[in-house]
Amino acid sequence: METKQLGKTGIFTSVIGLGGMPMSIYNRPPEAESIQVIHRALDLGVTFIDTADSYCKDESDKHHNEKLIHKALASYQGDASQVIVATKGGLMRPDGNWVRNGNPEHLRQTIRASFEALGGNKPIDVWQYHAPDTQYTIEESLAPVKEAVDAGLIRFVGVSNFSVEQIQRARDVVDIVSVQNQYSPWQRQPESDGVLQYCEQEELTFLPWSPFGGSRRHQGLQNIPAIAQLAKAKGVSVYCIVLAWLRSKSPCILPIPGASKISSIEDSVRAVDIKLSEAEVQKIDQAT
Repeated sequence: METKQLGKTGIFTSVIGLGGMPMSIYNRPPEAESIQVIHRALDLGVTFIDTADSYCKDESDKHHNEKLIHKALASYQGDASQVIVATKGGLMRPDGNWVRNGNPEHLRQTIRASFEALGGNKPIDVWQYHAPDTQYTIEESLAPVKEAVDAGLIRFVGVSNFSVEQIQRARDVVDIVSVQNQYSPWQRQPESDGVLQYCEQEELTFLPWSPFGGSRRHQGLQNIPAIAQLAKAKGVSVYCIVLAWLRSKSPCILPIPGASKISSIEDSVRAVDIKLSEAEVQKIDQAT
């Protein structure tokens, strides 16, 4: 598996990660199947796993995905010592909805809970503020995060759903290594809002969430001729083409496609070997 540096940390991870969300929300597979998916990802050389305290069904199920990932890593027969687990905090799941909560005390508590859910024996590899809450300033919300870094609960910090100005403010509070914003053929805002350019300039890792457009749109990739034709010509899935397209956009991009089936992560990893020409990238750009 090809690797790349996480921000400027000196830590190298696989160039394709695994998104854990599908294993813990609605219609999630049995736990044993999810653990097999994670183990297969590790077998394939994946060393970056993205999760969140809110990857669960509702508030009564909080931290489900973190606990699942810890269980999978603990039971893996191979070497999992180089795996980086990036979690997030700052979203609540009342009745299965997604609600922002940047209350500093809540973040202080959920960081501790995530630390315990992920094993409680080493700092959280990467903790990301899931989404800014307008009820609190970024400085207020990130103060307990800086405390947690200083206390040894968190190793590295990232932000999610942030603008350039918000990233800059966050960096005044605590060192930031990654930014996770939505980016897909249907959602290309990072190209125009300056975030992707800023991450590349500042050597921050950019993690595109929902790279295939989410549960409602991913099947529609077959209906984008430029993507479907390239997939057929190269003998791969449309998902591989999208991951290759994302990777071609910037060296700072690390895709984190979700998976709840072994076949899904196997397919995603195939994208590592796909190189798109400038003309092929432009063809997709024009089509989307």
